[in-house]
Amino acid sequence: MSVFTTISKDELTLWLKNYSIGDLKTHQGISSGIENTNYYVDTTLSRYVLTIFEKLKVKELNYYLNLMSHLSGNRLPVPNPIANIENSFLGKIKDKPATLVTCIRGKPILSPEPIHCSQVGTMLAEIHKAGLSYDGFLTNPTGKAWCRSVFTRISPFLSSEAKQLLKSEIEFQSQFDYYKLPQGVIHGDLFRDNVLFQGDIIGGVIDFYFACNDSLLYDLAITVNDWCLETSGGLNIDSAANLVGSYRKIRKLNSEEKEAWPAMLRAAALRFWISRLYDLHLPRSGEITHAHDPLTFQCLLSHYCSCGNQYAKLLVED
Repeated sequence: MSVFTTISKDELTLWLKNYSIGDLKTHQGISSGIENTNYYVDTTLSRYVLTIFEKLKVKELNYYLNLMSHLSGNRLPVPNPIANIENSFLGKIKDKPATLVTCIRGKPILSPEPIHCSQVGTMLAEIHKAGLSYDGFLTNPTGKAWCRSVFTRISPFLSSEAKQLLKSEIEFQSQFDYYKLPQGVIHGDLFRDNVLFQGDIIGGVIDFYFACNDSLLYDLAITVNDWCLETSGGLNIDSAANLVGSYRKIRKLNSEEKEAWPAMLRAAALRFWISRLYDLHLPRSGEITHAHDPLTFQCLLSHYCSCGNQYAKLLVED
């Protein structure tokens, strides 16, 4: 999504000879995001998205692309990878792995209402349901061990207050074994900018490059933490109730998940606070780059720590 690798029209025209998608008309870099290089690619047949992967490995990419193909085959509105003339989803540009996928129409809703959150909850549950029949497996690369490792690297840049909060939360999370909860394929990054709406209806879900196998409840917490966030630092309870309620109509939560829910909201806030701190203080160079503000999740985690289980359990009670 940031442009780290610049591709000329001539270079792209040559690369597209490996595909049966018509002739190149235009291409344009996509500036949002921080992980990969993305371009809109317009041909005489349609619009596609070209992604050039800056650090992901082939094993991971095969998991992501086959998952997207699997979900698309289950009639979910996700980008469908395009196979090249060698029947592979992966190619190479400038010695970096790259893929071409269908372009999902629509635009993000950055100030969602409860009606939008309800649809997101339904969509997330449908992804989890369809993912149960996906035979790929990828361990979450940003789990507890990753949090501890990154914390060590970013500590020199942090205030004493932030450092203490991170340290105490990492210790708190070490008490929990989330692998005892129902596991499956998770999107891992279902934020507002990764759901595209056409009017008030979801047109599609994008950016599956944080997908992995983990606790399904963790994915729900990640989603709630972004979609239902208030500027005050807490959750909009109506939006959160709509999102979780719609999700639970499709996938019921068991008693262990209900008990783990408050801690899981904290785990999800911790993960994205750490990743944003890392991107802020140890960035990679790129032609166009965009780092998200880590303070958002610092405030949210502080809120969860101070209010305890004040309203978290209300979202999962019957």
